[in-house]
Formats: sequence, C-alpha cells, structure tokens
Amino acid sequence: MDPNAMSTSNTLYQAQYQQAQLDPEAFWAAQADALHWDRRWDQVLDRRNAPIYRWFDGAEFNTCYNALDRHVEAGRGDQLALIYDSPVTDTRQQYSYRELTERVARVAGLLRAQGVGKGDRVVIYLPMVPEVAIAMLACARIGAIHSVVFGGFAAPELAKRIDAAKPVLVLTASCGIEPGRIVEYKPLLDEALTLAEHKVTRVVLLQRKQCLASMQPGRDHDWQLAEAAAEPAPCARIAATDPLYVLYTSGTTGKPKGVVRDHGGHAVALLYSMKAVYDVGPGDVFWAASDCGWVVGHSYIVYGPLLAGCTTILYEGKPVGTPDAGAFWRVISQYRVKSFFTAPTAFRAIKKEDPRGELIGRYDLSSLKTLYLAGERCDPDTVLWAQQMLKVPVVDHWWQTELGWPAIANCIGLTPMTVKPGSATVPVPGFDMQVLDADGAALPAGEIGNLVIKLPLPPGTLATLWNDEAGYRDNYLSRYPGYYLTGDAGVIDEDGYCWVMSRIDDIINVAGHRLSTGAMEEILAAHPDVAECAVIGVADALKGQLPVGLVVLKSGVTRPADEITRELVERVRASIGAVAAFKQAVIVPRLPKTRSGKVLRATMRAIADGRSYTMPATIDDPRILDEIAPLLVPPPR
Repeated sequence: MDPNAMSTSNTLYQAQYQQAQLDPEAFWAAQADALHWDRRWDQVLDRRNAPIYRWFDGAEFNTCYNALDRHVEAGRGDQLALIYDSPVTDTRQQYSYRELTERVARVAGLLRAQGVGKGDRVVIYLPMVPEVAIAMLACARIGAIHSVVFGGFAAPELAKRIDAAKPVLVLTASCGIEPGRIVEYKPLLDEALTLAEHKVTRVVLLQRKQCLASMQPGRDHDWQLAEAAAEPAPCARIAATDPLYVLYTSGTTGKPKGVVRDHGGHAVALLYSMKAVYDVGPGDVFWAASDCGWVVGHSYIVYGPLLAGCTTILYEGKPVGTPDAGAFWRVISQYRVKSFFTAPTAFRAIKKEDPRGELIGRYDLSSLKTLYLAGERCDPDTVLWAQQMLKVPVVDHWWQTELGWPAIANCIGLTPMTVKPGSATVPVPGFDMQVLDADGAALPAGEIGNLVIKLPLPPGTLATLWNDEAGYRDNYLSRYPGYYLTGDAGVIDEDGYCWVMSRIDDIINVAGHRLSTGAMEEILAAHPDVAECAVIGVADALKGQLPVGLVVLKSGVTRPADEITRELVERVRASIGAVAAFKQAVIVPRLPKTRSGKVLRATMRAIADGRSYTMPATIDDPRILDEIAPLLVPPPR
C-alpha cells in the first residue's frame, strides 16, 4: 500500500515504513549491522531468481553465535537467558547466557559425535523442556538443519515428516506431561520409524523420571551419558542463505509443507521485530506462551529473545488447569515479565473459567507493559476484556508460519497507535499489504478481498518449501504474479488499518452475497454469555451456503439455551441484515481445535455437509468431533 497512506505525521513508524518500502536494501542492511557477520554480504537482496529472492547473499553468519556467544563476549554472560517453568512437574530451572552457551556447545558436540554435519537434518521430537531449545541452538551452531515436530504428534504424521526431512538423527524424550496424564513419546517414535520409508539409525533419548522408556541397542543412545562424554563444539562458518530449519505445516493434499528459514535474514528480521513490535531489549523478560513445535516457539521462545539479549521463558503447562486460570498471572508476576505473547484461544479459555478476572487480583502484574495476541483472528470482545482486566495495551497482531514474524501489528517499539478492536493495526515496515479481487485488481478502502503482500518479501520470511520450489510457486506466488498470496481475506480501511477477517475458504457465498464468517463471529462473541464461538458455511441447495454459529458459553451461565440462541440470531440479523440468512446458533461444550489453538472450521464444514474428511493431524482432542457431529444438522429454511 502507499507508504504515505497511514499518516501525515512524521512518526518513527512512518519514517521506517517509508524507508523499508522505498529502499529495502539500505533499510535491512542498517538493521543487519546490529549483528555479527563472519563475512559480510556481496549484495543485500539477490533478485536473480525472482520471484524467489535471497537476502544477504554471499555472507557468512552463525545464528547460535549471535544468540549466545556474542552476549557472553560482550560481558553479559551472567544475565539470565532461559527460565524453565513446569507446573505439570513442579520443576523450575534457570540458565545464564554463559551456562546456556556451555550446554549448547556440549550438545552440539554430541551431535557431531553422532556423525551429524553441516546440512544434515535432525528431527527434534521433544516436550517443552530446556533440551528442546538447547537442541535447536546446537543444530544452528554446527550448521545442521533442525526440524521440530510437536511432542506427542501421532506416529503416522511423524513418519511423514521423517520421510520428508530425511534426518540422520532424531532427538526425543521418554514422555511429555499433560495435565492429569503422561504421554509416552518413545512408542510413538518407534512406530513412526517403522512406518517411515526413510530409515533412521540413530536416536538420542532424554529419559524423564515420570516415565522411563526402553532402548533399542545399537540405535538408541542415552542423552545424559552422550552429552557428558561430548567435547564442546565451536560455532561453524555458515552461509547466511543456508537453511537454519525446516518447519512442517499441514498441506491441503495431506502432504506436509516444509517451510524453509535461512540463517542471516531470519536473525535480522527477528532482532528488528523484538524492538520495533515487542519493545524489548537486553535484560528484559519476554514470554511467549507457545510451544517450540510451532513457529511462535521458534521465533519468540528461542531465537528472537536470545538474539535481542532478553530473558526468555519456556513454560510446560496450560493457561487453565495447571492449576487454575491464574497460571499465566503467576508466571508474569514471579519472573517480572515485560512483554507477554499468547494466542487468543488461551485468553478465551481464561475468560471462560474466570469471567470477572478475580484471579488476576492475587498477583502483582506491574511489570507487564504489553499483551500480544496472535495465532488466529482475535474477536474484539476478547481484546476489550483483556484491556479491561490487565489495564495494559493489547496488541492483536497477524502473521503466519510461512512469514516467520509479524506482518501486521501495532508497533509499540516505534509509534504506538490507537487500537481498533478487530484490526491487527498496520503493516510492519517491510510488508506491503494489499487487497485484491479475484481478477487481481486492487480494491478500494473498506472492501473485502484477498490479502496479498507485494514482492519481494522482507528478510525472515520463507525462502522456499523444502525440496519443493514448484510447490512454493504454485501455492503462494502464481495466483497473483508479483505478490505473495496469504490465503486470508481482509480489508484495509481508510486509515490504513488491516482487518484480517478469515481464511479465503471461510468467506461464504449466500445467494450471491460474499460474507465474512469473521464478522459474524465478532457479533456472537460480544454476547455477554459467550466465551468463544465459530461460524461455518454449510452447503444449501437454494442459497449455496448458509451460516451456522457454534458457541461455547461462559462458566456459570444458567439461562435457557433456546433463549440465548434466539438472542444470538437476532444480533447477527440486526447487525448484518437479512442478507446473512443467519438462522441457526448451536451451543456446544467446546470447539475442535489444533494444539496451537486454531479452530478446525474446514473439518466442521465437512461434517455438516456430510462429506468425508481426514482427522487433522494436529487436533488437540479427537473426541470433540464425535460430540459436536450430531449438533451440526442442516439449518432451517
């Protein structure tokens, strides 16, 4: 979009946005100067293979050195780098930058002793324990490419990722701990290794006292013994354009897509985002309540905070149930967290259990300056509830696994802007967001269309898909030449604020009218009895599709269900009009979600339409689909 469209005032945000638009090479070279380069680049942006671009071509850069050793050598080795807090095991550990560097170097030596070299892939299948971050950094240290798979992932899906990445080694643990149960990882891994066509001959196993796993002689090695015997490994010289990691996302064809991130551009973008978006720097405590199996864990539990010299928190627990809906407030208070990042679904779970925020009053949250929400669209009601309860700015920002860092945000570290609940605010410097119609024409302010980003993408975004450049072009670059297709529908208003409404597939067509399910969800979520909701489009022979709302009520609501659903239907029809044809709201005990908190709308659509579907690999609890299936009946005419 036009860099002058956001504001006429000469703000820091405006200046940086304009520079990143008009002279991206100069802008990102200036950001790169804050890091250590073993060899500087020949060119900042390599355009020779457009629309596939490469940043900092010819440079050599070690991500681990910049995240750890650099801070120790600067005299900050005694500062806390990593806090591990595990309410599910009642365990807490802390590592200074010096201590973390020493452990990472030794695990890097373990990898080398197991025959892992530069460019080799290592699958990391671990729970949220310090070793998951240490393993990632150890791979980065020697130039190995890590591929983290969410701990406890089903064996067939793990096997697919092993076949795709072809690792020489798997790092795993005996188990993960969930509230009230132990999930044994080793049997899942053993089954996956049997199913996979690619044969892995080396496994390093972290034994946890909650569950000791059996070892296969000759293949399996004890982590503690192997680490103790290893010689610390130095940082390797690595091309800045070499892959740092491959992170798999679920593909539409059932084949996982491997997002490739490089070393140099990734570090430059993350370091910039820590200051510009999250407003933190050396010594600040930053907490992203996510999992290292997701991109948030990669970017903002491990790499981003450590590159910025922050103290990062690795949390093994839940927002509720470990032990209650005050779990997050305890962590923020205990460790004096400045910036906190989580998913909207976590806040909706907290709001459902403690709608009046009574548990918040038990803790001193004076250290908290900003709350950041991302991972799915955040309804305005959740933003307003969080603002009211925490009395701090709430930043609903937007990005994707493929992008790796925020593309739309309220850049608190540059120029804080007025919050418009429901909007992720404005494009972050480096991202040129636009809205196009089906034919590729730019839409005027306020009209919903396909959200795209003009090429080239900034540093830190996906370099390609692993062993599938054609897939990268087909999935993201071919529909609108010169643009990256986000897959989301959205609006840019007259102030330049971006409103990401839903996935393109979630724009429903009711009798020829294109309607956003996200807009309907906003209305449902604003009802005082609703904790969270989802709207899906169900096939209809007459109108094409009809919307159905699924709502979860707050704890303690005792009003008759039919009274609440009648009010919900009336609210949608009053706000959007009869054109929405919204006639059915269904109260459900919970919504089916992925383990990262995304609602499985496409799966619910398939159930409602009577179509076959594949159980999503990342579903948090498959039993919920059986619970809600009888409720997903065709809406009345």
